[in-house]
Amino acid sequence: METIDLTALRAFTRETGQPTHPELLDARPMEHVKEIEITEEFITITYNESTTRYYNVNETVNREWVYKYNDDPEFVKAIAKVIDLSRKHLKDLPENLACPPGCAECCSGYEPFVSKADVQRIADHLGMSYQDVLDEYIVQRPSADGFHVGWVRKVTDDIADNCVFLMGGKSGKYYCGIYEGRPHDCRDFTPIGCQDVDTDLPRGGNFKVGPAFQPKRRRRHR
Repeated sequence: METIDLTALRAFTRETGQPTHPELLDARPMEHVKEIEITEEFITITYNESTTRYYNVNETVNREWVYKYNDDPEFVKAIAKVIDLSRKHLKDLPENLACPPGCAECCSGYEPFVSKADVQRIADHLGMSYQDVLDEYIVQRPSADGFHVGWVRKVTDDIADNCVFLMGGKSGKYYCGIYEGRPHDCRDFTPIGCQDVDTDLPRGGNFKVGPAFQPKRRRRHR
């Protein structure tokens, strides 16, 4: 660690009459930068985060360095370069702009929550009653606000198994059997930022969707 010349602090005290205390100067190095926030006036760097774990709670502590950079020509110039680079890459598109046809990785491992409206939409799509869809295809769980009623059932009790409405025999051939009636969680899903996409699948070409999902005989799940 660099030694700090305290002469400037003493000079500041003489010039302004404001006392300075060297022990209040945090001279620890800035490491493990976690976040950088830049506004029109300030730059804030969050760094040196540490977490103390207890049985029932985690205590997270970090340090923040805040600087009014508009008064510093060197900083203004540096941030201007960042803005110019951002403009340069403004129209760059992510690789996962669209799902590879037939991927369906999000249809296994995820459990889309369903609301009462979702259940009714599925019921209307399948020509079933609300209660029959709830009993047959939804793992029911009461919610505090009464809005969500559970999540879509899997083929088995394994959380990583396929959604009961997923059709197709293998990756690259999958499709949603109730696409027009799918829940809001599925409708709201976007591939941008998805880390689970099947990267082995091509993104081009035609994809032929097979027959829609057909309800089987009613069976009660215990």
